[in-house]
Amino acid sequence: MHQDSDGGEMIMSLRDWRQAIRTPTTYRVGNRTLRIQTQFVSLVAFIGLVVLLVLYTYAVDHHSDVNVDKSNTKSYMPLVTSTTHDNYNATYPLTTPIRTPKGIQFRIGMVSDLDKESKSKTEDFTWISYFRKGYLIWNPVSNSIKVTWDSGDPIMLKSSLGESGRGMELSELIVFNGKPYVVDDRTGLVYEILDDKVVPFVMLTDGDGKMNKGFKAEWAAVKQRKLHVGGLGKEWTTNTGEAVNTHPQWIKTVSSTGEVEHYNWYHKYLAVRRSLGIEFPGYITHEAVAWSDVHDRWFFLPRRCSKESYNDVLDEARGCNVLITSDDTFTDIKVVHVGSIIPTHGFSSFKFIPGSSDQVIVALRSEENKGETATYIMGFDITGKILLPEIKIADKKYEGFEFI
Repeated sequence: MHQDSDGGEMIMSLRDWRQAIRTPTTYRVGNRTLRIQTQFVSLVAFIGLVVLLVLYTYAVDHHSDVNVDKSNTKSYMPLVTSTTHDNYNATYPLTTPIRTPKGIQFRIGMVSDLDKESKSKTEDFTWISYFRKGYLIWNPVSNSIKVTWDSGDPIMLKSSLGESGRGMELSELIVFNGKPYVVDDRTGLVYEILDDKVVPFVMLTDGDGKMNKGFKAEWAAVKQRKLHVGGLGKEWTTNTGEAVNTHPQWIKTVSSTGEVEHYNWYHKYLAVRRSLGIEFPGYITHEAVAWSDVHDRWFFLPRRCSKESYNDVLDEARGCNVLITSDDTFTDIKVVHVGSIIPTHGFSSFKFIPGSSDQVIVALRSEENKGETATYIMGFDITGKILLPEIKIADKKYEGFEFI
């Protein structure tokens, strides 16, 4: 059968069309385009990885620095090794408060500084302190405070560590990193109380930390997850007031793992002293200091205040009745009077009542008068209003108080 050329061309076109619709469509991306997209994705992934590493490093290592003088030295003297670094235990108080019809009940404790009487009379190379426990009930509605103590003898804490024949003269009790600690103003040792026994934590040395003498530690406070330990805050003088050195005007900070740093607070202590119009040879001695996160301020309840030169006999009757507060730069300092002056009574320790927004203070006042000692407790708010009038609680000298 004859077929002209036009018909043949038509038949071939139909075949080509049928073949085309039966074959899947193939898409082609240029090599250059694919390479650019791959590089872009890799760049985004790399940037994301860097951001994640920066955020992780910030979360682990970032902390607020303590605002202190630039003149400082640093040492590391742990007596007990801690296995934790970042896991600070902020539990406070250690015993859960109980709500009662009379108010909120707290477990409290205090430790003694018996001075030369700390030497054990029954055991050689042993020094002792008394750890007395009790309860405090605070009624936040009436702002009333009531204190009771456990019956029976207080717990006896013992240590065989001394300096120049003395030791365990405990001047403060404080909760830090979820544990109770005490400080010895003779040896410079900071002990942890564990199962009603003392275990050495760190040793603090005098002045800038390069001395061969223990730090005369008188107060302790917790600020920015570090334990701050301070001395009397006055120049070290002879018994008649001649200046010898400024070692008691340094403070120490201790991390939860036992790292110790030494800071010169000379100018800060002078600023506090000048708030009362006192210049050397006049003096203020500090044994009760705390930091408030709520107010972002330091609180001082001085033991002694005098515009006269230091005298070891007359000092016993130079008690103080002021509450001094300062911002962290020690440029904004305020003074409030608390009750009346009782010449032989001076503040030795205080704490804010937990849950009071750092508005209510419970404090110990110690007495040393012609060889006799005693301890008193009182409560007041930060305006100086007395909530618990001073009450005698012991014939011994207790210098550390805490909610435990």
